[in-house]
Amino acid sequence: MIIGVPKEVKDHESRVGITPAGVKALVDAGHKVLVETKAGELSAFTDEDYQHAGAEIVGSAHDTWRLADMVVKVKEPVEKEYAHFREGLVLFTYLHLAPLPELTNALLNKKVTGIAYETIRDKQNTLPLLTPMSEVAGRMSVQVGATYLEKERGGRGLLLGGVPGVPPANVCIIGGGIVGTNAAKIALGMGAKVTIVDMNLNRLRELDDIFNGRLYTLASNSYNVARAVQEADLLIGGVLIPGAAAPKIVTKEMVSKMKKGAVVVDVAIDQGGCVETARPTTHSNPSYEVNGVVHYCVTNMPAAVPNTSTLALTNATFPYVMKLARLGVKAGLQSDAGFAEGVNTYDGYLTCEAVAQGQGKEWKTIAELL
Repeated sequence: MIIGVPKEVKDHESRVGITPAGVKALVDAGHKVLVETKAGELSAFTDEDYQHAGAEIVGSAHDTWRLADMVVKVKEPVEKEYAHFREGLVLFTYLHLAPLPELTNALLNKKVTGIAYETIRDKQNTLPLLTPMSEVAGRMSVQVGATYLEKERGGRGLLLGGVPGVPPANVCIIGGGIVGTNAAKIALGMGAKVTIVDMNLNRLRELDDIFNGRLYTLASNSYNVARAVQEADLLIGGVLIPGAAAPKIVTKEMVSKMKKGAVVVDVAIDQGGCVETARPTTHSNPSYEVNGVVHYCVTNMPAAVPNTSTLALTNATFPYVMKLARLGVKAGLQSDAGFAEGVNTYDGYLTCEAVAQGQGKEWKTIAELL
């Protein structure tokens, strides 16, 4: 198989889909890998690193896409990349299609097999390719939030952990999953007062045990959420429904009652966000204010730490890349039902129920089509 690794073009996206170590493994297995020039540069992987591993360096994105049987990326294609789509192409990347009907239509019209990292499941029914970036984004959310609480960034002028004689900041985390757990670890480590809100009582019990009672757990309902949001200095959104648009847990009215200079970091923004006032931002223009509340809603937060993020992501994605290369797409997907759940588009059909419901489209199961 010929595998193409293009340079990411989303704003300030500095990760890369395959590392030199992955290239060597693919080449040793008899496959050909095309890497667009400087694709790994911002993740600290040079063209020379890829060449030494056996890759062919390609001078343009056009040729990287055109010559490849499968393209392996990090982020969903942006509009200028749609021109590279063609029938028979396999695209393996984060897709986050629920809030992106234009991308969905482009993949369907060109009959691209779109396999999304974020909907693949393992034998434990978890999301193994979403987990590493959720870990990074959860930890970063506190780091970013602490920075934006500084006065010069529009924040309240608070030190997250306070100092002796001065209370710490209140951090409210919506969602007790991977993002929320990792955010809590960092916030507690920095000395903040932390509250996690989740609708799953068993998960709240687990979190209480994990953190040995050092944080507050709160059952999710509109009353509790409203009170916790109003008290928060830093609000972190970490709600996930796999493949679907995130529910709007925090309303405009709740945001309007937050403290002036409070900060919102909505990590769920790549699925539409769980805060009603959140809208996607970029690393070039990351924040804005609503009712005096600073919002940071960058859709590719882990790109700010690309070396860590690329290594963490490819540790998880590469076994699936190798399976597709070794077995071919159809056999690879048939061999693993959880892997097949990653297919969002196939032969002109939408195959992800959550995306179909969100966009009002018809869909078929991938099992029907293979």
